[in-house]
Amino acid sequence: MPTRHRPSLRIATLCLALAAPVAVATPAPRTEHFPSADGHTELVGYLFAPDGPGPHPAIVLLHGRAGPYSANVNAECTLVAPARESPCNAASLSKRHATWGEYWAAHGYVAVLVDSFGPRGRAHGYGRFTHDDPDREAVNERTVRPLDAEGALAWLATRRDVDPNRVMLQGWSNGASTALNTMMRQAAGEGADKAHRFRAALVFYPGCGPKALLSRRVATDAPVWAFLGSADEEVSPTACAEVLAHATGGPVAVTTYPGATHDFDDPGKARQSDPANRDARADAMARAATLLDGVGR
Repeated sequence: MPTRHRPSLRIATLCLALAAPVAVATPAPRTEHFPSADGHTELVGYLFAPDGPGPHPAIVLLHGRAGPYSANVNAECTLVAPARESPCNAASLSKRHATWGEYWAAHGYVAVLVDSFGPRGRAHGYGRFTHDDPDREAVNERTVRPLDAEGALAWLATRRDVDPNRVMLQGWSNGASTALNTMMRQAAGEGADKAHRFRAALVFYPGCGPKALLSRRVATDAPVWAFLGSADEEVSPTACAEVLAHATGGPVAVTTYPGATHDFDDPGKARQSDPANRDARADAMARAATLLDGVGR
């Protein structure tokens, strides 16, 4: 059974009944373009939309250090070609990102997966243990990528099919660290979009070290749920659980899955051949929409 910590938990949503993922066929995501809040980068986003005019709740999805695309095409991604000319496009998203986008659309959410790397000439992503690569500073999770999340928030708020008062955030690994930093910026009043805010965040196996977070004193003004694997081989789940145990505001809650690794929700055979990862993925996907459905109503 997963270990669930409630360091700052003041609501009971973690005890909600599990809701199984809905298996509904969805169309391929649409490719969209919108500005980052950095004021000069045009981002690429992949939009998964539910049926009906809405307005629907929405969620911004933030990829990890490997980028949003399948490892089968990453090496072929040109550094400067626009998405429409590159093998890295809507048709070559990784299975994890496509699955989660379809999951949210099936649950009635407008979901946009933001490519922070491609527009900056880094669609190929980065390998494991490359956090100190100087090239990654141009797409770092502290000062660059939070502005992309805020740009996506502002863009979603303009859409007729989106309820601007119910926009959430989800990130994986480097993107999860980005999500935590985005929520900290929001709580500190530093978010670029003063008119809108993220109502909650789901963070999967973030890095919580001093090079990953704006501050190890995490403070948020909205609920944050973190999902960690105790056997994570890339980031320290112990360090992250400790940091989040002292978070303020929130509430903030942590679930640690025994034996689960980094990328435990990747649906590929390599990860899902591990029973601990299968159990962790099933639990996280069963609860994700239920957790967010209770926010902002």
